Amino acid sequence: MFPEELSLPLGKWVNRFVDWLVVNYGDGFSAFADSLLILLVWLEQILRGTPWWLVVLTLIAIGFHASRSWKIAAGLGIAMIAIGSLGLWDKAMQTLALMIVATSLSVAIGIPVGIVMALSNRLRAVMLPVLDTMQTMPSFVYLIPALMLFGLGKVPAILATVIYAAPPVMRLTDLGIRLVDREVLEASRSFGASRGQILWGVQLPLALPNIMAGINQTTMMAISMVVIASMIGARGLGEQVLIGIQRLDVGAGMEAGIAIVLLAVVFDRIGQSYGKRAQRSKPAGDGA
Repeated sequence: MFPEELSLPLGKWVNRFVDWLVVNYGDGFSAFADSLLILLVWLEQILRGTPWWLVVLTLIAIGFHASRSWKIAAGLGIAMIAIGSLGLWDKAMQTLALMIVATSLSVAIGIPVGIVMALSNRLRAVMLPVLDTMQTMPSFVYLIPALMLFGLGKVPAILATVIYAAPPVMRLTDLGIRLVDREVLEASRSFGASRGQILWGVQLPLALPNIMAGINQTTMMAISMVVIASMIGARGLGEQVLIGIQRLDVGAGMEAGIAIVLLAVVFDRIGQSYGKRAQRSKPAGDGA
């Protein structure tokens, strides 16, 4: 038996901390949840109210703008039509709205944090263990504090997804800025560029391929949370998988799984195409 004197009541400490947050900042959490829910419901209504063919054409246009390839753009359109043919278009639009909000929050938080990490070795030393914990912690664990702070629904699902999906964009933003050639930075300083001008005019453009790769990874990780988020009230394709599990309906689960895969392919191809475009434009930035 392990000696009781050496045991740490970590669970009790965490519960007390969460209770303290709820008692002292419950109103603030509620206000934040309401504003986020308004944004999500508004976006979901737009996607669900837009004709399916217009959504498909929009994704085809985005795919062509990213890849400059009609084959890839047509493939994205076929993937979306396939989702509709499975009878899951409405649920796919719910998932798409959830993905857009969660990914946007992850990127909005991750890129600034990654920039500060690249500029501060002390912060980086603190953040790396935190990011390791965030990425290795079982994703189910994130649902517990989200439920306690925000209850059941879409908002805790979004926040759990953000916590799970934000680390890749933070890491790759930090890495991309740190990989910028020192000679380029010295040349910029020699021409009298300020620290801010170097960051926005030199480091970020040259780090763009890594940042785009981080955004793509963040998007893929957010999609992987779709099924798990359905357990706390997030509707969409994940809910259909959960219903298939509860009813032992293999066919329904398979259809929803295929739809999730197709949606992930759409996001992945768009993200990879933008990343390749950024990579191709990098030599021009080096020459400048």
